[in-house]
Amino acid sequence: MRAMKVLAAVALLLMAGCSTAIIPEKVTAIELTGNYNTPDGMVVDREGNILLSCPNSNDPTPGAFILKIDKDDAVSEVVKLPEHPVTKKPCGPLGIDVGPDGNLYVADNQWFTVAGNAAFPDKHQSRLLRVVMKGGKAEKVEVLVTGFIMANAVACHGDSVYVTESKFSTDPTPPMRSGVLRFKLSELDPARPIALKPNGEDPHVCARMKTENMDWVGANGAGFGADGTLYVCNFGDAKLEAFTFNAEGKVASHRMVARLNGMKCCDGLKVCPKTGAVYIADFLGNAVHKVCPKTGAVTTIARNGNTTGRRGRLDRPSEPCVRGNKLYVANIDLPLAGNRYDAPHTITVIELGE
Repeated sequence: MRAMKVLAAVALLLMAGCSTAIIPEKVTAIELTGNYNTPDGMVVDREGNILLSCPNSNDPTPGAFILKIDKDDAVSEVVKLPEHPVTKKPCGPLGIDVGPDGNLYVADNQWFTVAGNAAFPDKHQSRLLRVVMKGGKAEKVEVLVTGFIMANAVACHGDSVYVTESKFSTDPTPPMRSGVLRFKLSELDPARPIALKPNGEDPHVCARMKTENMDWVGANGAGFGADGTLYVCNFGDAKLEAFTFNAEGKVASHRMVARLNGMKCCDGLKVCPKTGAVYIADFLGNAVHKVCPKTGAVTTIARNGNTTGRRGRLDRPSEPCVRGNKLYVANIDLPLAGNRYDAPHTITVIELGE
């Protein structure tokens, strides 16, 4: 009997990647089928639906989509996004948010297409898009900003749209430099898209970050607290950073909220509108954490080893989203860091009890 217990303990450790597995008491999964195989960014719209970006990075054959998860967790298609005019590849929608105008603002990340591809010596092919909505339907897709390397998270706040650039250049010299760019809605004109200056020299850069771990990327997930604090994930260094801004939009303060403490990386984030807690997807740790923005305390909500995503298990999560008392987690399932892309393609749903 003792030998069996030892073997069971060893199996648990292996399953958890040498970390103790944490399985929530109430957890389920939404399975994506058909044309949808790679979920990522999420946001709750004004009607209480979750809008989900689906770049289909794992199998781009169907194209890329924005999906809707309604209050009953039923999935439907909002829009199929057009291919990139230069790369001739599908759009790469990652971050998504709803603007004060009711339209959708989406980061088109083309890095997976151009990285290491000699056919595209100019790596600045990522963009900011706007999906114009009318009566709950997608009317058209507009290009607003060009010249990003890795456009990632999108957060709308006040009169502006904020976009994280996960690296300002491809220079391999540490530290990696990345940051956040701010665009006023009034200056976004699809007839004259903004062309960014490279290397982080564009005047729209409003916040800057450094990452020592050159194996991954820098600025990633982003979101605003109720007091106007901008929280940004530093992926490679497993840090949550916070910025406040003065009346002129300049950085008034910059601090590290949390680092490591059970987090292997910081990918996407969402700020809970009710509690102010910051939920973070940990792609490398196959986990989801809750961070107290005041104390920096990290609480792991869920963590498991390498799985297929069945029964609500995490499968390389990239972004959380809070709706009511439930935490939705997109499992991007990219074949990185020892992971294998496999079916099913899922959104983990965890009841928080808050």
